[in-house]
Amino acid sequence: MGKRSVSSFLILVVLCSALVAIVGGAYEDEGRRGEAGGGEGGAGWSEGGGAGAGGGEEGGAGMRQGQDQFLLRDSEYVVKTDAGDVRVVRGVGGRFIKSPLHIGFITMEPRSLFLPQYLDSSLVLFVRRGQAKIGHIYKDKLVEKNLKTGDIYRIGAGFPFYLNNTAEGQRVHIICSIDTSDSVGLQPFQSFYIGGGRYPASVLSGFDPFTLSMALNVSIVEVGELLSRQIGGPIVFHNVSHSPWTKFLNLEDHQKLAHMKRIVHIGKEGEEEEKKQPMWSLRKFLMTSIFGSENKKREVKRGSSEGRDPYNIYDKKPDFKNDYGWSIALDKSDYSPLDESDLGIFLVNLSAGSMMAPHYNPTATEYGIVLRGTGTIQVGSPNGSLAMNAEVKEGDVFFIPRFFPFCQIASRTGPFEFFGFSSSARNNKPQFLVGEDSILKILRGPELAKAFGLSEERLDEIVDAQSGSTIFPSATVAPPGVILGLQVEVGKAKEVAKMIRTFGNDKIMDFD
Repeated sequence: MGKRSVSSFLILVVLCSALVAIVGGAYEDEGRRGEAGGGEGGAGWSEGGGAGAGGGEEGGAGMRQGQDQFLLRDSEYVVKTDAGDVRVVRGVGGRFIKSPLHIGFITMEPRSLFLPQYLDSSLVLFVRRGQAKIGHIYKDKLVEKNLKTGDIYRIGAGFPFYLNNTAEGQRVHIICSIDTSDSVGLQPFQSFYIGGGRYPASVLSGFDPFTLSMALNVSIVEVGELLSRQIGGPIVFHNVSHSPWTKFLNLEDHQKLAHMKRIVHIGKEGEEEEKKQPMWSLRKFLMTSIFGSENKKREVKRGSSEGRDPYNIYDKKPDFKNDYGWSIALDKSDYSPLDESDLGIFLVNLSAGSMMAPHYNPTATEYGIVLRGTGTIQVGSPNGSLAMNAEVKEGDVFFIPRFFPFCQIASRTGPFEFFGFSSSARNNKPQFLVGEDSILKILRGPELAKAFGLSEERLDEIVDAQSGSTIFPSATVAPPGVILGLQVEVGKAKEVAKMIRTFGNDKIMDFD
């Protein structure tokens, strides 16, 4: 009995060790996939408005090793037609750990329609350029909102919607967060198209024609007509005279609502009509499975947030502004639907050569997208080394892990603007390491001076040299010899620190 117990214990140890090795290697493998996946281009748009060059279809998280390891270079098409496309940059995860957030880029040509559908993921939309109309069902009513540049709008998982670019000569560019907390598959998100045919297929196509004939109260021939005409893909042009979607968009609101209800059969039915239904029906099945009583309760609980107007980020007064740039942050107190996705939003504009002071986020991870200009992102490691020092351009996507110190520096050629999502709807107050009201100034005293190996007087001189806050102007260009000397001294200091960590008696933590 004792030998069996020992043998069982040893087998368990071996299995646990193997599992740890597999899971531990998933992150390394995910990073390498970025190198094998595809090109260097970002997932956004170039100066001309076209889609940027991205990675292959299997881009994965696209996180790389080295000085750009926090850049998400690789992306994949999830929708691509002549009328538009959807590209997704997967968030940071591993083979066995799904990322909680992806970043999507929606491009729609003039006079195009993103077909009615619902998703297994919630979206927070940011209109980068152009105008669009979004329609979705809210409390048994069709709500349509006109969106313009700068608007923020949330679509909850499971809520039917469509996007319509009504402009004659302008593309629509939309950046969106994709919340995967309710995702049902391995893809970035799963679309369930309400209307469709051969491509894309409608959710109704999964039922046999007889069932649909009975549920819709039409002939089998009409069922075939309903589910076979669409071949244009998820994003179609609606200026073609024979297109059924042109007719749909020309309907009155109550007619559009009736059309969408007719397909998915949501909402309350009249008592007489309910009596005519058999004990089991597709109508009841769809109501309980797709828009069931649980979802109805959730909809009521979530209240009016789904039906609120969009929030335009450019209408908000900057939270911070000086001669060198400005920053805006949105949380649930500004736009309450953000609370349901547990996301915050930020927008920063730096003038040429200026810098956002080194800081870290105590409550959130950031995903940023460069909207215009070029700049540099620097990220520090816990061991005091430089984790990333990467140049970024329009369309690039980067992420900053929670707690990691970082800063953004605009190039000297022009302004640097970036937008993004933070993984918390609470007020994520950045903790600035330098500048007025910074951690260095709050903590200064004998303890901090001892930590730096300086006298208090010398520490005060260094800390007080920066009187600015948050966004600093371009630094005075130092002579090359000074810069080289500083680099040599810093290099020597790092070598000494490394030797101390290597040969010291108590090696607690080493990230090298």
